[in-house]
Amino acid sequence: MSGILSETVEPSDLKKFEKIYHEQLYKNDVTPKAQFEYAWCLVRSKYSSDIQKGIILLEDLYKTHEEGQRDYLYYLAIGTARLKEYTKALNYVRSFLLIEPGNQQVISLQQTIKKKMEKEGLVGMAMAGGVVLAVGAIVGVGMAIASKVKS
Repeated sequence: MSGILSETVEPSDLKKFEKIYHEQLYKNDVTPKAQFEYAWCLVRSKYSSDIQKGIILLEDLYKTHEEGQRDYLYYLAIGTARLKEYTKALNYVRSFLLIEPGNQQVISLQQTIKKKMEKEGLVGMAMAGGVVLAVGAIVGVGMAIASKVKS
C-alpha cells in the first residue's frame, strides 16, 4: 500500500486529462467525470503544486457531487498524505470508513499513513536532537575559546 503514496502519474496521462478538463472549462460545462480524472492525475503528480490543485478539485467534487464521494475521499486522503498533511489525510480516511467501515484498501491506507507519521516523527526527533548536539558543540567551542582568551 505504501506504493500508492509514491506512485506518480504518467506525464502523457496528465496532459490528456488536463486537456479534456480545460476544454470543458472553456465551454463552462465541466463534467464530474472530467474533473475527477484530472484531479486523480494531479494528486499523483510529483509536484506539490499539482497535488494541491488536485485536492482543491476533489474537495469541490466532494461538496457538489454526492455520487462519487467514496472515491473523492480516498484520493483526498492520498493527496494530503503525499503532502505530508497526515492528520488531514487520516480525517479523510475516517470519513471514508464511516461510509464503508470494512474497506480493506482504505484500512491499509490508514495503516500506511500512521506508519509514515511514526517514521517521520522519529526522523524529526533525530534531526532536532542533532541540532541540539550541534548547537551544544558550538557553544562548547565558544566557551573554550573564551576561556583561553581570558587566561
